[in-house]
Amino acid sequence: MVQSARSRSVLALYSTADDIQCHRTRLVLAAKGVSYERVIVDPGKPPEDLLDLNPYASTPTLVDRDLTLYGTSVICEYLDERYPHPPLMPIDPLSRARLRLASLRIELDWLPEVDTIRAGGRPADAARKRLREHLLASLPLFKASKFFLNPEMSLADCLVAPVVWRLPWLGVDLGREGKPILDYGERLFHSQGFARSMTTDEKAMRP
Repeated sequence: MVQSARSRSVLALYSTADDIQCHRTRLVLAAKGVSYERVIVDPGKPPEDLLDLNPYASTPTLVDRDLTLYGTSVICEYLDERYPHPPLMPIDPLSRARLRLASLRIELDWLPEVDTIRAGGRPADAARKRLREHLLASLPLFKASKFFLNPEMSLADCLVAPVVWRLPWLGVDLGREGKPILDYGERLFHSQGFARSMTTDEKAMRP
C-alpha cells in the first residue's frame, strides 16, 4: 500500500519509470542533491492518493508537505528556487528567457517525436528521421558552450540529457555529424547526478 502523501514529512515525487519529463525532474533533484521519496507510478493504474492530489493524475507530481505541484516546468522552476544551490538558471533575464524558449521548443518539437517512436508502427520511422533532423538543427546550441546554451549546467540540460540518453534505445543514429551532441551527452552521463537520477528501466536503455 502506498503511504498517503499527506502524511509524508519529506519531499515526494510521483514518477513513471521511463518518461522523459519524469527523468527531467529527477535530474533536477539529483543536481541539487535533494533527498526525496521516489514513488514509481504505473500510468495505467495511478494510485488513489495521486488522484486525490492531482486532478489529472499526471506525472511528475511533486509533494512538498502541504504543497502539491504538477506540470514539469512548474516543478523544475520551483525546485530551483526552493533549493538555490547550485543554481540551474542564469542570473540575467535575457539568458533565462532564451533557456525557457529553448526548453519550450524541445517540448513542442522533440518530445512528440519520442512519443511517436515509442508507440511503434509505421509512423515511428518518419518520427526517427524528424527527431534526428531536430537534433542536428540544434548543433549550434550544443557547440556554443560546455552545456546547452550555458557555461554551467541548467534546467535546459535536465530536459536535453534524458533525450540524448534515449537515442540508441529509440533507434536514432546521429552519425558523425552528431558528434558534438554525443560528446555533450557523455559529459553529463558520467556525472554522479545523472546516475542518481535514473530508474532501473532507464539504466537498461544502454548496455
